[in-house]
Amino acid sequence: MVTVSFPGIGIDNITLNPVAISIGNLEIRWYAIFIMTGIILAGLYCVYRSKQEGISFDDILDMAIFAIPFGIVGARLYYVAMSASHYHSFMDVIAIWNGGIAIYGAIIAGAITIAVVCKVKKIHYGKAFDMLAPGVMIAQAIGRWGNFFNGEAYGAKVPEDSIFYFIRMGLVPNIESSKVMHYFHPTFLYESVWNVVGFIIINLIYKKKKFDGQILLMYISWYGFGRMLIEGLRTDSLYLGEFRISQVVGFVCFVVGTALLIYNLVKARRAELTKNVEYQTAYPKFSHGEATAQRLKDIEERGISEDSSPEEDAEDQEEEGE
Repeated sequence: MVTVSFPGIGIDNITLNPVAISIGNLEIRWYAIFIMTGIILAGLYCVYRSKQEGISFDDILDMAIFAIPFGIVGARLYYVAMSASHYHSFMDVIAIWNGGIAIYGAIIAGAITIAVVCKVKKIHYGKAFDMLAPGVMIAQAIGRWGNFFNGEAYGAKVPEDSIFYFIRMGLVPNIESSKVMHYFHPTFLYESVWNVVGFIIINLIYKKKKFDGQILLMYISWYGFGRMLIEGLRTDSLYLGEFRISQVVGFVCFVVGTALLIYNLVKARRAELTKNVEYQTAYPKFSHGEATAQRLKDIEERGISEDSSPEEDAEDQEEEGE
């Protein structure tokens, strides 16, 4: 049991039981329920986006069948590897019901698995990961509430002069024998809200994306930046030497993701400008917008390739006329 409160928004002491359902020796924890709920909603989102990306329901099902179990294993192995001194036997390693998983491990293992499925089924990597990335944000946002019911993943104590004091989380920590209420940063809430905001922004942009893989890079950059900041507030971080592992990984994700995003956006913009010039040259009687519309009409009516140049198509059309 853990007692929490949010006095800044009028929520007084609430006693939370990490166990949602108990039948004999069988316990189903809230953490597992939130994780599974997140996975299900992520899957439904992927089905919703699959038509836009040209990915079938069977393909999504194949991804889920392999990625979910491998993601769970990856999350556990990552956590164990980063805190190896706490595990002394094989049973300790596989006892995932005692807690101890890391989101980065799930993402890495899941991504590798998805890449293999895409390779085998000849699915475009960029389209697949664009479809999946916002779904992962849903799962992360919901999964963090499992930490809330466990009374974990909270941050340092909040000073009274902090701008975050109004949202402070009162908690009687499990690690203390006293019943004194302390006030901490609700970092689980920060990350959940950060993912929800990112999900909304990415979905507003989704249909206007300029290249396949853009949504994935936006997710990597957005989540990396948020995790880098939020991790600095936590008190239960995994360390490698003096460095917080998740903070370092978050920083790398933000820098690399942002750099690749900018590079590919510039590249896509240049390609778009080049095409516009080609359209205008091939259809000199039309304005810029009309030339583009005429080009798209020709592609649809004549079944020509989008990759071929308008000049080549014009020459082919003349030859056909002869």
